[in-house]
Amino acid sequence: MLRSNRKGARLSLALALAAACAVPAAAQDIDVAAVEARLGQMEQEMRELRALLEAHGGSTVSPAVAQSSTLVATTPVTASAPVAAAPAQKTVSMPGAAPGTTFSFGGFIKLDAMTTSTSDGRIADGSAGRLFYFPGATPVAADGQGARSTYSDLHAQFSRVSFGADTLTDSGNAIKAYIEADMYGGGSNAFAGNETITNTYALTLRQAYVSYNGWLAGQTWSNFQDVAALPDTVDFTGPSEGTVFNRQAQVRYTRGPWSVSIENPQTTVTPYLSQAARFNSGDNRAPDVTARWITRGDWGHFTVAGLARSFRNGDATASGAALSVSGRFNLGANDDIRYMVSGGDGIGRYLGFALGSDTVLDADGGLHSQSGYGGFAAWRHAFNAKLRGNVVYSIASLDNDALLTGGFVTERAQSFRVNMIYSPAPKLDIGGEISWADRRLENGLEGDLQRVHTHVKYSF
Repeated sequence: MLRSNRKGARLSLALALAAACAVPAAAQDIDVAAVEARLGQMEQEMRELRALLEAHGGSTVSPAVAQSSTLVATTPVTASAPVAAAPAQKTVSMPGAAPGTTFSFGGFIKLDAMTTSTSDGRIADGSAGRLFYFPGATPVAADGQGARSTYSDLHAQFSRVSFGADTLTDSGNAIKAYIEADMYGGGSNAFAGNETITNTYALTLRQAYVSYNGWLAGQTWSNFQDVAALPDTVDFTGPSEGTVFNRQAQVRYTRGPWSVSIENPQTTVTPYLSQAARFNSGDNRAPDVTARWITRGDWGHFTVAGLARSFRNGDATASGAALSVSGRFNLGANDDIRYMVSGGDGIGRYLGFALGSDTVLDADGGLHSQSGYGGFAAWRHAFNAKLRGNVVYSIASLDNDALLTGGFVTERAQSFRVNMIYSPAPKLDIGGEISWADRRLENGLEGDLQRVHTHVKYSF
């Protein structure tokens, strides 16, 4: 290829000289010595480039290829084993990757704009509840001490990028690596994340895993969570309180309809009579264990998952177990029902963005697991190829031991939302959603939230 390029360069120069000779003498005035010197310089540059490429395995990258969303790793080129060049617009050489590896890029840009009204004071500026529906953030104040407040927020923090690498081994097994991040990571410098000047936010790791021959290792959605059952909402998660939602490090094995995993343990603890804020304990010695069974068909899917946990805070221990049933049922070509029902002893941080605590301490420092239940139901209807709508209801109820927790922990949360999403072009969504939610404490105090939420989202 290099020899051909050098011959091409000489031919181009010769043609240029011939063309120059064809014009009147007054217009050409060619310096032959300068031309010969430039030709020698070009030949020297070609030799240096060839030596550099051979030192690095003979791989080249085309600028046009570098912009491709799908890349392929090729076998390094050697002088004794030349290979045919792949089409430049479809492939790029990646010398560090296994031969035949296919790379992919993806993600989306998402702008969220919302106006929120809360009955018992304002959600703290910059907190999670100002970015999406976070049921535990709905303010609840003592009677007469709260006042309705209305405020607006705009952000693009849930914009997302991802990178994947897929390799088919000689034995026919597939190796997949995947990493994904969004901008929901707070500030990274003095001016970041405060909405004052640049609104700069750091990357947040969402997923990072490798899978091979049925095994998966890394961080991804918990095996206890059914991502495919999540409703189509404008809000980041929509029916948060009734949803099992968790991403964490794990080792998982899948065979047929069955999958089992061991996952990162963490215990959330409510102090005795809530005399201090809830805290996390990292004293666990055993991982969380999950198992799932799923069946699929043209009608949709149905799945059952189980969770077993061991809690520890210092020398105090407890245990818990939970169950989740979920799925999607297709009602013809334009409608489907999505649902999830979950509950158990110690479900805590897995349900409703940790709406309830895994455990509570007694007066002597003993640890007791807490029960909780939740679920949602959603109806999705496509009016046509570009317009669709969703109606969603969600609820969670926590079975607190008030003699241990006190009266200021969440006893129940629920929400209702309806939306319309218009797609004027493929992968482009423009949506609007109206939602209402309330949160009630164990002592009977309540606060509500009303929100109008819009978004523009382009996936790639």
